[in-house]
Amino acid sequence: MDTITFALAKGRLARKAMQMLEYAGISCEEMKDENSRKLIFEDPANHLRFFLAKASDVPTYVEYGAADIGVVGKDTILEEQRNLYEVMDLGIGKCRMCVAGPESARKVLQNHELIRVATKYPVIARDYFYNVKHQTVELIKLNGSVELAPIVGLSEVIVDIVETGTTLRENGLTVLEEVCPLSARVVVNQVSMKMKNAQIQDILAKFRTGLDRMREEEK
Repeated sequence: MDTITFALAKGRLARKAMQMLEYAGISCEEMKDENSRKLIFEDPANHLRFFLAKASDVPTYVEYGAADIGVVGKDTILEEQRNLYEVMDLGIGKCRMCVAGPESARKVLQNHELIRVATKYPVIARDYFYNVKHQTVELIKLNGSVELAPIVGLSEVIVDIVETGTTLRENGLTVLEEVCPLSARVVVNQVSMKMKNAQIQDILAKFRTGLDRMREEEK
């Protein structure tokens, strides 16, 4: 039996994904050691191995076959635009990609005026404004707190992930338009899906079982 390799986005998504698999009987004890400096974690009994990666790198590892399966947010999948199969919505880490700004910016959005848009996600923002709204904008790529951009006059609006909206409200901003819903997804390498299909389908079934059991506990 071939070994299946997982690439997991570091942080909460990785913890939730492993919790989901544990509900279905897959546990990697090595990953529970918070002091471990290992990069690869083995589960030889189930012919599995796992590694943690920066979220933006997970689709790359999967596309090139360094990982057979990945767990990463939909925002990263959209932004990275890699060739892979998106096979399951895990329903965790739910949030929204939104256009936000001061209430006064709503009018310029509706009038399709030329505006500046600050964002960490230029690919998603470009696709939304050019292909959905058919509005020409100037995109400004930022890496830090994009909420600052409309406050200091760098941009009229921002495109960013919104979970509760608290940060926006505390800074006098509001959601103006919703781009798309987001959550954690399972992605699969295209060759692995063909060559290791039976094993991958078994793992996807375990994800579904784990997801069902987590939902039952949350009720």
